[in-house]
Amino acid sequence: MVVETTLQRDGTRRENERLAQAATRRLALVRVIVLLSAISGINYVTWRWLASVNWEAWWIAVPLVLAETYSLIDSLIFALGAWRLRERHDSPKLTREVTVDVLIATYNEPLDLVMKTARAAKAITYPHETWILDDGDREELRALAEAEGIGVITRSQAWRDRPRHAKAGNLNNALMVTEGEFFLILDADQVPSPHILDRTLGWFEDERVALVQTPQWFVNVPVSDPLGSQAPLFYGPIQQSKDGWNAAFFCGSNAILRREALMQLGVSRYVDEVTLAVNRGVRSSRRVLSRARRDHGADPRIAAALDTVAEALDQVKVEIARGDALADVTFAFHARIDRVRRELSDQDITDLHAELRGLADVTADAASLAAIDEVTLDSLGDRSLSPLAALESISLLVSSFDVGRDEEAQAVMPLATISVTEDMATSMRLHGLGWRSVYHDEVLAKGLAPEDLSTMLTQRLRWAQGTMQVMFRENPLVQKGLGWGQRIMYFGTMWSYLAGFAALVYVAAPILYLTFGVMPVQAWSVDFFVRFIPFFVLNQILFLVVAKGRPTWRGAQYSLALFPVWIAAVKTAFDNVYLGRPLDFSVTPKTRVAEGRPRWDLVRPQLIVIGALILSLVAVSIRYAVGQAEGIAPLINIAWVLYDLAVFSIIIRAALYSPDKHPELKES
Repeated sequence: MVVETTLQRDGTRRENERLAQAATRRLALVRVIVLLSAISGINYVTWRWLASVNWEAWWIAVPLVLAETYSLIDSLIFALGAWRLRERHDSPKLTREVTVDVLIATYNEPLDLVMKTARAAKAITYPHETWILDDGDREELRALAEAEGIGVITRSQAWRDRPRHAKAGNLNNALMVTEGEFFLILDADQVPSPHILDRTLGWFEDERVALVQTPQWFVNVPVSDPLGSQAPLFYGPIQQSKDGWNAAFFCGSNAILRREALMQLGVSRYVDEVTLAVNRGVRSSRRVLSRARRDHGADPRIAAALDTVAEALDQVKVEIARGDALADVTFAFHARIDRVRRELSDQDITDLHAELRGLADVTADAASLAAIDEVTLDSLGDRSLSPLAALESISLLVSSFDVGRDEEAQAVMPLATISVTEDMATSMRLHGLGWRSVYHDEVLAKGLAPEDLSTMLTQRLRWAQGTMQVMFRENPLVQKGLGWGQRIMYFGTMWSYLAGFAALVYVAAPILYLTFGVMPVQAWSVDFFVRFIPFFVLNQILFLVVAKGRPTWRGAQYSLALFPVWIAAVKTAFDNVYLGRPLDFSVTPKTRVAEGRPRWDLVRPQLIVIGALILSLVAVSIRYAVGQAEGIAPLINIAWVLYDLAVFSIIIRAALYSPDKHPELKES
């Protein structure tokens, strides 16, 4: 037995060495292609700006060259990531016993689906506690789970009438009532392998690793993948590329996180937000006091009170600059303001006592006046009735110096609540604190993908909205603590969702040329081909080499074909962040929406584009027939239209798709 174990270890070691050598050779090839692709791309786009823009048709020529510049930046970010593509194999051996909580987040998913995941989670071989986080607070689910020895966590009363923050709030609530050193997060449909913890916990031997992300893979997706649910390029080369820059990020499920890192993040964000509020209050204090003096300074008592507020604010500035504890600074500030309020109220009460005594001396109804007793007068001392509190501007200023977060159910929120998706912002903040992440490229949990067009579009919109909310609120390019590579890797994911605007231009340009003869490019000569073809070909080769046999065409189709979704996501996220408009969180349904017919209304913009592309082919045929089209330019644009039609054809397949037509999926 000992000999057999030794042979197995030697075999594993040799296999890992072989894989490492192969990865080194592949990375060297990738870097050569990256350099050639970057040089050719910069050469092409520089030439486009300097020598080929048709300024007579600037209204389409400039958007087209801007779209090509966008695509160049996109390809350069992808190439930069591939430069450090990192292939991990077996995790290190775990040298100590650790405690783990498995957290299954659910809201309204079917009970049998949740229980299937929970049973698989309970069967995980590494010792752990299994918890269902039921945000729907369903008694029937609790009964089913507890009958099988599975814990259930619901929101406490502290969350009543306060922001719930969807899944992020559900997880944050669970973190406060569980104790494991690590926790595995699963969506309600993600059925884990029994060995998921055995295969991943070893990465936490590095005490700076806060996150291990594994792929998301779906069992109910046919090989043709008409809804584009599988993401073999993202859950593979892209995450491996980010991993090389220590920027592999949390994807919401199938991930193991270190509690210490999350709690440090929660406390850090709490301190940051309080500090920001206090500093904002200090900066605006002079303006607020000036306005209050202008509006209320005629009353000498209030004028004197405002002078006291000014002195208190000056003291706050001194103490903050000195580095005093914020809690002590703000407590002393509130105490001083409370004394001023009380002094004003006490003066009011004294004056009222005097007036009442005077009235009692002259009125015959002294008994009625006696009903205004000492308790009633003392209530006037309440701060809400103080003349100082009546000054709205001062009240708002004072509230900014509150170190509590009474508007939230929990003061400390480890998982980010700034977007409708909690994952990317959380991992970006962890990286900003100096923590590390790992992408473990092994399918260790399998879930359910959308089975109809409307559900798929809801899911994609939420992902894009969440990503853009993070970009608008915490742009990684300016976040402290991130390395320059991490900034670019995070920004690249956000940047990719701007592709919807470029897609509009890419389909409009050939349609305009073939239909009306509007030419955005004034040079279709050898100069164009000698620059464009190397860039295009090298880009495709880079994708092929990096993908390492994984299918990428479906992802390329949807990156263009879902342009209305990407545009809507950017607009709604912008409106939410900058205009304060609500952005609802929608849970992706885990069961197919019953639809009696294809939902063509959901893809109306794409259908209009398809129609316009086909009409442009008809138009150019007519132009050829009457002698208005000649040369190479129409042929190039016809080729682009045919390519666009091939891309947009996936929308037709998606609208017509039904899993009932794929018997191989019935078993899953």
